[in-house]
Amino acid sequence: ADGVTVPFRSQSQTPKGKIVWREVKIALVARLGKYKKQSGEMVTRLHQRRLVAVLGDIDDLQPRLRLEAFKQGMTTAETVVWISDGARGFWRLFEQSFARCAIGILDFYHAAQHLWKAASAYSDGNPARTPQMWFKRMCHQLRHGRGKNIIQELNWLSKSQNTSKATQTILRQVRDYLNTHFKHIQYRTFKKLGLPIGSGMVESACKWLIQQRFKGVGMRWSEDGFNHLLHLRLAWVNQRFDTLFSDEPLTLTLYSPND
Repeated sequence: ADGVTVPFRSQSQTPKGKIVWREVKIALVARLGKYKKQSGEMVTRLHQRRLVAVLGDIDDLQPRLRLEAFKQGMTTAETVVWISDGARGFWRLFEQSFARCAIGILDFYHAAQHLWKAASAYSDGNPARTPQMWFKRMCHQLRHGRGKNIIQELNWLSKSQNTSKATQTILRQVRDYLNTHFKHIQYRTFKKLGLPIGSGMVESACKWLIQQRFKGVGMRWSEDGFNHLLHLRLAWVNQRFDTLFSDEPLTLTLYSPND
């Protein structure tokens, strides 16, 4: 899951006025299949991809995503995985709706971004400390499942008398972030299981589903206009376009939060 902003009109019925940026929440539900390359190497690829998107907040996305996940067979899948960045809203959604059946994975590149934040502060004006080398070492440890070592080193640095107060604050923030997601940064284990560790699939969907169509030069959307076109695009990419205009009655099965 991820989010992307879209420009909207500040006044109805007219494009005049300042742009109002509103966020669209997007989630991608897909199956992972294993394929053998000509070299004999086994790789994983997405198939049966379905997209969920809504103009609104996490609470607006949650019921739509739950419904799509159930329709795609989440309850009978051998393994279920949730991948997103560290946004609290997405992880609250995970805990409420998917934690009982899914493995949570923090996007590796977002975790690395936080490490770079710590690395930039780590030099602390000391030329003997090279942030690039420290960052490279920390990323290597992160990739190979040594998150505990990283947290311990950040904790030690944050308490060192040689570290300034401002840098201590940043190091503690990164330490607490990784500690909160400790179960979600076991990348060595995830790779052994053949699971993806990056959320690039949904970030790509944000670009071609939303940005390429709704963020062109000079575009400002009304809420109705945006929602009408968004649902048409979702129906097209989810291979439900013909069903959307079918004369057959549409039946929806709703699931309560306790299902």
